Amino acid sequence: MGKFSSKHVVEEIQGIRCTLVESGINKNRLDFLKSILEANGLKVCFEAIPQAEGQEVLYKIGVTDLTFNPTIAIFGRRLKTPDGTVISPKYWLQETDSIKPYYWLQ
Repeated sequence: MGKFSSKHVVEEIQGIRCTLVESGINKNRLDFLKSILEANGLKVCFEAIPQAEGQEVLYKIGVTDLTFNPTIAIFGRRLKTPDGTVISPKYWLQETDSIKPYYWLQ
C-alpha cells in the first residue's frame, strides 16, 4: 500500500518527465490509482520496475503535471471519484471502500 509523503519527486517514466505518485506497487493498486487520476483529468504514465526473475511485477506511476502533489491533492480535497465524491485519505490508501468526505471524522 501507499503512504503519504511531503516530498515532490520528479522522475522520467516512458521518456516523459512526471511527478511520481507511487512506486513499487502491484497491478491492482496501479489500476486503482490510474482510474482515480484519469477521472480527475490528469495524464497518467506508468512502467514496470525491473525485478529478479520469478518475482511479482511491480510498477511506478506518475502524472505529467509536474505541479501535482498527491498528498496536497488528497488533504486539500481536490481528488474525486468518477461519480464526483471527494476522496478521503483512507480510500486513497485502500484501507476502506467507504468514501466519507471528511477524513477527520473517520
